[in-house]
Parts: sequence; C-alpha cells; structure tokens
Amino acid sequence: MSGENSSADDVQQVWDVVVVGAGPAGASAAYAAAVAGRRVLLLEKAELPRYKTCGGGIIGPSRDSLPPGFELPLRDRVNAVTFSNNGRFTRTRRSRQMLFGLINRPEFDQQLVEHAQKAGAELRTGVTVQRVEQHGSAVPDRRTVAVVLQGGETLLARAVVGADGSASRIGAHVGVKLDQVDLGLEAEIPVPETVAEDWRGRVLIDWGPMPGSYGWVFPKGDTLTVGVISARGEGAATKRYLEEFVGRLGLAGFEPSISSGHLTRCRADDSPLSRGRVLVCGDAAGLLEPWTREGISFALRSGRLAGEWAVRIAEAHDAVDARRQALNYAFAIKAGLGVEMSVGKTMLAIFERRPGLFHAALTGFRPAWNAFREITQGKTTLGELVRTHPMAQRGLAALDRRAAATADPAAATGTAETAEAAEADEQHDGEPGGTTGNRPASS
Repeated sequence: MSGENSSADDVQQVWDVVVVGAGPAGASAAYAAAVAGRRVLLLEKAELPRYKTCGGGIIGPSRDSLPPGFELPLRDRVNAVTFSNNGRFTRTRRSRQMLFGLINRPEFDQQLVEHAQKAGAELRTGVTVQRVEQHGSAVPDRRTVAVVLQGGETLLARAVVGADGSASRIGAHVGVKLDQVDLGLEAEIPVPETVAEDWRGRVLIDWGPMPGSYGWVFPKGDTLTVGVISARGEGAATKRYLEEFVGRLGLAGFEPSISSGHLTRCRADDSPLSRGRVLVCGDAAGLLEPWTREGISFALRSGRLAGEWAVRIAEAHDAVDARRQALNYAFAIKAGLGVEMSVGKTMLAIFERRPGLFHAALTGFRPAWNAFREITQGKTTLGELVRTHPMAQRGLAALDRRAAATADPAAATGTAETAEAAEADEQHDGEPGGTTGNRPASS
C-alpha cells in the first residue's frame, strides 16, 4: 500500500485508489488499478446486479477493451441492420461477419465487477457518496482525498476515480461542463417466440422526426429492447415518437416488463477531466459519442485509462507530480476519445439538418455501409476513418456543405429518390447478392 510510512495510515486505512460507481467505466478503472497491484475500493450505491437504461450494443472497440478472459454474455449476435427514415424507405443491409453483439447490462456490469474483484479490488454496495474533499479537517495531508459517505463515514484515498454516471457528484466536484444533453426512453418488451425469431440477428435503426433523434430495436432472446433518443426539452415529442414507433412495429399489444428514461450528457470541449487527485471517466466525464450517443465503449476505454493514471497519481508525492499525471490522463483521453467525439459532433450537426442524406448513404452508397460495418466490428473508429481516409474527409466536408445549403423539406424528396434508386445495389458485406428491399422492418 502506498504511504505506509504516513502517520495517517496508522490511524485510518488509506486506499491507493477509490472508484465511485460500478458501471463499465468504474469496473474498468478498478480492474486496471487492481491489476497494477494497488489497494482498490469500488463503491456502488445500488445492489448488484441492477438495471440500466441502455440499448446494450457491444461494438468492436468495446470488445477490444474488455479484461483478458472476459466472456461476453451475449443475448444475440447482429449481422443485419434494417434502416428506416421515420418509418419510410425501409431497407436491410447484411454482413457475413458479426457486426456487434447485444447484452443485458445487469449481467454485463456484474461480470465486469467480478473481474475487478478477481484482480484484487474490494467492492462495497449500497453506499452513497455525498462528496469528496481535498482540503479541510477530514484530509490529513496533501497526498490524501477524503470520500465522505452518506451517514458521515469518511474514507481516505491517494486518488479517486469518479465513474458515478451522468448525474455525477464527482463530476460536479471536478467541474465537468456539458455541451449536449439528450433524453433516451426505452422499453423492454417480452415477445412470443414467433416474433423473437423474426428479429434474431437483426436490429432496426430508425431516423426520427425530431432533429438528431433516432429509434432502435435490439433483440435479446425473448425480449426486444425498443428505445428512442432526442434532445432534452422535447420530452412530450420524444414520448410520442416512442409510442408511434412501437405501434408502427406491431408491438403495441405486448406489455413492457420495464419502461425507463435516462439523460445522456456530452462534455464541452473545454470541460476538465480532473481536479487535484480526482479523475472522472465515462458518463461522469460526459464521454460518449455525440451522434449515436454510444457510451459503453467510451466508458470501458476511459475507465481503463483512468485506473492506470489513478495509480500514477496515487504514487505522486506532491501536487506538482499529481497535476502532471492528471494532465497526461487528459491528453490520453483527448488524443483518442476526444478525436472521435469531435467527428461525432460534426456528424450530429449534419444529421440534425439532413437525416435523409445519412439514410440514403447507408442504404445506397457502398463505402458508407462499409465504413459503418468496419466501425461496429472494431476495424476502425470514426476518428481514424476521417484522419486516415482522404475520401472520408472530403465526404464529411461535402455532407456538411450540402446539409447547410439545403432546407429540410427538399431533403425528404431527395431521400426518396436516392433510396429507391439504390434498390438495385443490394449487397452482402459490400458484395452483390444481399437480400432486402422495402419490406416491413419487423418482417
């Protein structure tokens, strides 16, 4: 344990790293710090396993960020995507190889926590963190952070990782600033075997009626996860979109086992990622892909980095060294995930103005579908695609110019013409021979 010679350690145990929140980000941080041989405490306010509003899609970058030996509890393997534009111009694209997997978050999160525990992290559930203090009577020295729990108990740590979700108290301490807030609504709908079989291996993505909105259907055995997301402030319209979406799919007659809502929050470009010996990661830092609002891969990757740099901060003997390590963490985040977020923000801005362009491209333009496939399979990322492919750079710039110059009413007409013209160019993993056309999304 670091700091064994400190008199404070003789009075009260000082953890090397305390991680607040046992979701994918927190569990990844705890695992990374524990694997490095440090004394790690993982705190979670709920009892595990617990439900989280989340589509549960595991793309390539998520699979690549899992601990060694981690076996994904997949409920389905997706090799087909049905796209529709507010219920119209439906078309399915297929891949010979799996695009991504689907999990239930309670199982997935529990398994991640168990890996952290096997690596040596200690878990405490049913614990609510009220605040963290880096100065004052609760803090014995400048190398220590006090984590104050509800009820008054105080824990001491050399470094703290905040992974306590999008309404993070640790994020508030750090001063996280948010640039984009969206409302996601989701229903878990048990369905008969005949309906489940109809969806097996295929998801639906529907570009929605409000700017930046979309809906999804993710099959997970005998249950369909059906959800929609749009900008906060459109609550009534978002709820109406979900109701109409479910009805359009022929699922209105099935009673959801769970209906839930969740706010996703995206960080501003200048938002801090640390304060003193405290780091934030995952949703607590506002790290997610702005266009799709995909957060699991961002949580896993940022959590691992936070755990690794928390170890270095725990070893820092003064504020200057701790600050240097925190800046290195911020640089690592911005150089990787930050680049992806920047591209995602550009994609969202274009998508908000011209969703029809995206629909036409993904359903009728082979390079766009190939890019989607490679990103979901983990062969590339949005950031790498734009950075290394001149064609992608030019295409994104052209989309941006075209979207800015064209009004939305004209977009609908253009989408219809382009999507219908593309029907002759169906493909299977980028090759001729795939099936689909304008069949109903659930058929």
